[in-house]
Amino acid sequence: MAAKRRPRSALNDGELRLWRVGWALGLSFAAAVLVAGGIFYWLVVLLDFKEIDTNAKLDATTLFDLVKLSFGVVAGAGALVALVVAYRRQRVDEAGAYREATRLHTERFSQAVDKLGSDSPAVRLGGVHALAGLADDAPTHDLRQTCIDVLCAYLRLPFPPDPGDLPDPLPDGTSPTKEQRDAHQDKKDRHRALREVRRTILSLTGDHYRILEGAHRSWQGCNLDLTGVDIDGAMDFTGAVFSGGFVNFADATFSGGFVKFDSAVFSGGRVDFRRAVFSGSSVSFNHAVFSGGFVDFDSAVFSDGTVYFGHTVFSGGTVSFDCAVFSGSSVTYDYAVFSGGTVYFSGGLTFSGGCVSFCATFSGSCVFFGPLTFSGGTLVFHNSTGPAPIGLLAAVGTPVPATVFLPPAWCPFP
Repeated sequence: MAAKRRPRSALNDGELRLWRVGWALGLSFAAAVLVAGGIFYWLVVLLDFKEIDTNAKLDATTLFDLVKLSFGVVAGAGALVALVVAYRRQRVDEAGAYREATRLHTERFSQAVDKLGSDSPAVRLGGVHALAGLADDAPTHDLRQTCIDVLCAYLRLPFPPDPGDLPDPLPDGTSPTKEQRDAHQDKKDRHRALREVRRTILSLTGDHYRILEGAHRSWQGCNLDLTGVDIDGAMDFTGAVFSGGFVNFADATFSGGFVKFDSAVFSGGRVDFRRAVFSGSSVSFNHAVFSGGFVDFDSAVFSDGTVYFGHTVFSGGTVSFDCAVFSGSSVTYDYAVFSGGTVYFSGGLTFSGGCVSFCATFSGSCVFFGPLTFSGGTLVFHNSTGPAPIGLLAAVGTPVPATVFLPPAWCPFP
């Protein structure tokens, strides 16, 4: 689903499209004559004039009134010309202001990108904050999106892994020299510094998605392309609102730290976690609200970590876990409420380890379970309330496996 871009006006394109003065004045005068004629005709009809007496003499009063009318017409025409000229001047001034704002934005953008490419991590941090501030001050949505795209592209760049501790002794049996220790320490320091730059980008992004849509610094409705990003530390999107645009975590790896989407609101647009790997980290969607849009966890892998959907509300939109793999992790939907929208757990869902708990309330949404593969782990529904999800009993099979726990009311046999 491609995210729709906002239409750009001619002024936003930096183009000034004005009619020629002659055409503008001619059309304006013609419009004025037509309006005046219409008013005259309306007055004639209103006053119920039957005919005009052509034998009447032109007295001085009438002649004076005609002279005043002539001057009034000339004055009106002059005012019309002044109005057209003033309008054109305003348009020219607006276009000039836009070009100046764009020029300043371009200069600041170039400086910020240069900082982001510096060898010094401290200068890179300055570049990150400069780009974020530049996105806030961008004169158009497209220029703001460009700044965000650069920050996302930085996160997608190859990131060297943590070198860890220097072994002692070395594989060849010797002890590391001072030069080797210093070189290794430099690698570790550089890794930590670059990691801090990446964390700062994620932190600033979360901050901007918490700001109300329409506010000066809000990034809601913008696109985030974090495809394939390796998130090996904390990321806090608590209270973020995804109301439009395309937020893409496809093929991302969450491999460490605590990733929070607590109390986040998914009310529009698309958020994509397809083929994302949640391994060795804690990811929390506690108290999140899925009320619109499309959130896609298709083929995501949940392994060796913990994922929380506690007290989450599914009240609208579509959430899909088709072909997801739950292996060795703990995933909990305890106290979640499925009251609207559509949620899919189908397409060859695999449970090969760990525990997935659905102590939830099913009261009105369409929750679909398709073919499931059980090769280990535990699937728990025993404290769930409401009707059984569509297709669940057929998916788990009969008899119900010993590692699947259902409420008594859902069991096919007493």
